[in-house]
Amino acid sequence: MNRLSREKSPYLLQHKDNPVDWYPWSEEAFDAARRQDKPIFLSIGYATCHWCHVMAHESFEDEEVARLMNDAFINIKVDREERPDVDQIYMTVCQMATGRGGWPLTVVLTPDKQAFYVETYLPKVGRGGRPGMLELIPALKQAWIERREEVVESATSITSSLKRAVGLPGADELPTESVLEDAFTALATRYDERFGGFGSAPKFPTPHNLLFLLRYATRTDDQDALTIVTNTLRRMRSGGIFDQVGYGFHRYATDQRWLLPHFEKMLYDQALMIMAYTEAFQATGDAFFRTTAEEIIEYVFRDLSDDAGAFYSAEDADSEGEEGKFYVWTTDEVRAVLSADDARFVHDRFGMEDGGNFEDEATRRRTGANVLHSDDLDKWDGAERARWDRIRQDLLEHRSRRARPLLDDKILTDWNGLMIAALAQAGFVFNEPSYTTRAEEAARFILDRLYLDGHLLHRYRDGEAAIDGFVDDYAFMIWAMLELYRATDEVAWFEKAVELQARQSELFEDPDGGGFFFTRAGGEELLVRQKEFGDGAIPSGNSVSLYNLMRLGRMTGNVSYEESATALIRSAAGLLAQIPSAMTGLLVGLDFWLGPSIEIVIAEGEGTTVMDEVLRDRYLPRAVVLRVSESSAAPLSELAPFTSEQRSIGGRATAYVCRDFTCSAPVTTAEDFRADLKNHIRV
Repeated sequence: MNRLSREKSPYLLQHKDNPVDWYPWSEEAFDAARRQDKPIFLSIGYATCHWCHVMAHESFEDEEVARLMNDAFINIKVDREERPDVDQIYMTVCQMATGRGGWPLTVVLTPDKQAFYVETYLPKVGRGGRPGMLELIPALKQAWIERREEVVESATSITSSLKRAVGLPGADELPTESVLEDAFTALATRYDERFGGFGSAPKFPTPHNLLFLLRYATRTDDQDALTIVTNTLRRMRSGGIFDQVGYGFHRYATDQRWLLPHFEKMLYDQALMIMAYTEAFQATGDAFFRTTAEEIIEYVFRDLSDDAGAFYSAEDADSEGEEGKFYVWTTDEVRAVLSADDARFVHDRFGMEDGGNFEDEATRRRTGANVLHSDDLDKWDGAERARWDRIRQDLLEHRSRRARPLLDDKILTDWNGLMIAALAQAGFVFNEPSYTTRAEEAARFILDRLYLDGHLLHRYRDGEAAIDGFVDDYAFMIWAMLELYRATDEVAWFEKAVELQARQSELFEDPDGGGFFFTRAGGEELLVRQKEFGDGAIPSGNSVSLYNLMRLGRMTGNVSYEESATALIRSAAGLLAQIPSAMTGLLVGLDFWLGPSIEIVIAEGEGTTVMDEVLRDRYLPRAVVLRVSESSAAPLSELAPFTSEQRSIGGRATAYVCRDFTCSAPVTTAEDFRADLKNHIRV
């Protein structure tokens, strides 16, 4: 075993038996590089990454490659999910140098952490114009020994470019609604009318695009925006990117029509997709979207849940050394499991073919395997749905006897924050207390085990909480606390959101330029201290922070939150003007900042549940809701002083609808409440 045997990360532990003399990211590794005068071979990946497995099998498990690596380099292996700060820096370098990115990420560094060579996946032997490890390693060693000055100069130049790239100034002029329109236009141009989604292939779910478009449709009454959302959500649910038997979304589709997925399943994708389907249900009333959200939750509860309450990170794409083997079906296997009539139903309704329904990417030949998908799932009647549910249980039970993909069972604070927020939101909208209860259990796990001495930690596994929290950990947990407050009316969650926001601002906020750095003040010194505004697979910490700050400002009446929000927007304004469609997570918060927004206070009394139904039936993305009860009145008035005079009238539930903390006359009936909402904001 190498040094990785002492680590907790499942990804690092996958490499503990490699003949490569791996180090984790540590001062020990950099001291060794300086002492031995060797460059560093940095390999970044994650446990459920298919091409990371391929490179490991081809090269890192190979004695010949390992001998060359150990001779030429100090070798460091990083789990990008444990150290997103390290990954972000060198992925930025990769994108600057090559115009692309991905994992595994391969970087060769000087001992002072400066990159001078960067690539993604590398084969053992060169092919297709891509160098191989056997050729590359001796060349890099020779360059380090014979052309050191040139190598160091190149590394310094790359670092200078990196610092310029992350130090882009903000803009003096704040954005207007035209930025939202520009983003919509760009997304509409890329929209695939036939299959939904954006672009051709590969296709990613990118649910924050859909969350933005739902808000844009609400703001503008643009039915085209709503159609983009609903068609995309229907197509994804019906496609192979959705696990038709076990539920949950795979990472992305390799083709245009959502048929063949990259099979890994990530916790963050499930959380964000729950949000997208929940909000689509609330905006349209279409039960298909609610059912899909509930199906994703069923998968998460079954396969990604820790017994102590939190949620695991991911499931691998591979099993038994083959990508997707756990998920695909041959027609013979389906016929063996089911009756002839039921097998025919599955064959006809889910696009199965005797020769398989997709081609192998390498050979372009049919494999005999099928990914289940259905073009008309949303049109089935009740009898068809009932029949499929019975058949699906039989297929699921049969599939459970297959060798399962690896479960990445580390618990990440930020991803759990997303899932807590999603479950709390679904619990409120669907009036499903079990979802809210489960969200509370996960929140308590994080706060009990990963919130120590007033600081969040990033990762928990095997009894160990470690790694200083990043801005995403704080931002996503604040989001979770706000959604829990909305779902439960427990003021303690509101108080925790305020507490965490104060800590985030103290540790991460840029007092000069606005916005939040990814890493905390006083943390490990890396090449740069980045501020991320663009959204990737998940919204950036700044995107979510803008949304949080606007909600907290409207819930408390404390103008300092909105001042921080405005400074954040100013810091991002230059990028927003250039590429708004790449920042749709940020546009969710910008939509709130631009307004109009409203504050709703419900003073509890007889008929409270009827008032709640009004809120469940209305899609109000720019509203905050506070609840006053006999027990919550005092602590709530400390957090939100403007609620101190808002009480129930005559023992009946009373609604106050306010804009900019100026409230209309209180109402005590559902009809008057609905009318009051219409008078204050477009619904």
